[in-house]
Amino acid sequence: MSSADSRAAEGARPARRNESTAVADLDAERIWVDRARTGDPEAIGQLYERYFPAIYRYIYMKVGNPTEAEDLAEQVFVKMIEAIGKFQWQGATFAAWLYRIAHNQVADTFRRQARYTESSIETVEDVLPSERDDPQDLAERSDSRMHLIEAIGRLTDLQAQVIRLKFGAGLSNGEVATIMGRTEGAVKALQYSALENLSKIMSSKGYSR
Repeated sequence: MSSADSRAAEGARPARRNESTAVADLDAERIWVDRARTGDPEAIGQLYERYFPAIYRYIYMKVGNPTEAEDLAEQVFVKMIEAIGKFQWQGATFAAWLYRIAHNQVADTFRRQARYTESSIETVEDVLPSERDDPQDLAERSDSRMHLIEAIGRLTDLQAQVIRLKFGAGLSNGEVATIMGRTEGAVKALQYSALENLSKIMSSKGYSR
């Protein structure tokens, strides 16, 4: 094999390893889900640790209140435990199924409070809460977050959904596409138009682009 061929082969190896890792992750998740369906507490705990942070961030950008978001995220996993025995691997991924529970949980809560608005959720990384934030920093950024949540309420439903899943839940384009039942190209187009619209809305409120 020539040196050029060797370099080309070496350049291809990381992609194969990444693909193998992704497949292994999916296989591992399937094992945990199938075990959780039997009531295995360890498997349920694994799924909780894997998905809770993303579900929390997803819900937070809907409700704008960290305490309420945490409570609702906990309720989502209670629902998951109650319903996982009926989960089937046909037509939907486990992630899509779980995010549907989260969406319905928020919608039901808003309806009960007679204040349901499709003011979905997300924003940009620099205003989303994370485990590294301290209370003072969060307070200083609160105004920006509220304006962003309001701005997202002015997007189309599909644009808001993409922003919610991409920046709220931190999912990849492929994962968002699977959950929404669309192509990655469509997700990228929706994300681009959503961010452009958010930028214009925020600029009109006095926030620099």
